Amino acid sequence: MKSWLRVAIFLTISAFLTRLIPFSEFFRNVDTLIHELFHALVTLVLSGDVRFIHLYSDQSGVTYSAYADHWMSIPVSLAGYIGSALFTVLLFWLHSRKKEKAGLILIALVAGLGLALFVRNGYGMAWCGGFALLTIVMIALKRPGLSKGYYLLLAFICLVESVISSLIILSLAIQDPAAAGDATNLSEATHIPEIFWGALFVIVSLWCAKISIGIFYKRGFD
Repeated sequence: MKSWLRVAIFLTISAFLTRLIPFSEFFRNVDTLIHELFHALVTLVLSGDVRFIHLYSDQSGVTYSAYADHWMSIPVSLAGYIGSALFTVLLFWLHSRKKEKAGLILIALVAGLGLALFVRNGYGMAWCGGFALLTIVMIALKRPGLSKGYYLLLAFICLVESVISSLIILSLAIQDPAAAGDATNLSEATHIPEIFWGALFVIVSLWCAKISIGIFYKRGFD
């Protein structure tokens, strides 16, 4: 129980602080990009066709894809929230191993690949290009303190956003099930209510947040 209380306090403080940082809205699209790319990745694994990804300034996004069988919408719809939560764990694991540079290279590659292969709307393309360039500059500056601070900013934003976005979906699943995004898609494919899928996303994101925070405490800001 104490560990979950620590998670709640940690997430609350992190959410508050990350929103105080100038231009935090810009950086919060990192989680959106990861979310949409996991949709795209699973679509490709299932031999589907990813048409394009759109990212928007309000931190929302959408992946347009096609696949042969209706059941394939289940793993594709699951991939976004679960994938972004697992990516957060990876970021904190890399920090615990003092591999921030490798993490920044990975993040820059993700943004670059997203731009090259999938993202096709004006804002999304500008964001991917600008974010990838900024991350490359942070790597090239070779200032360990600055790059680590930048890396942790991205890691904490991904941590907070993965939880908040799943809570929003759960709220929509309760109040307006038809507008609950991936939970709606899953409900249509399985005939299981949207609230179940929304709750599943929250559970997974909180569990991954707990793991991430536990990993972070092993090293802290050192």
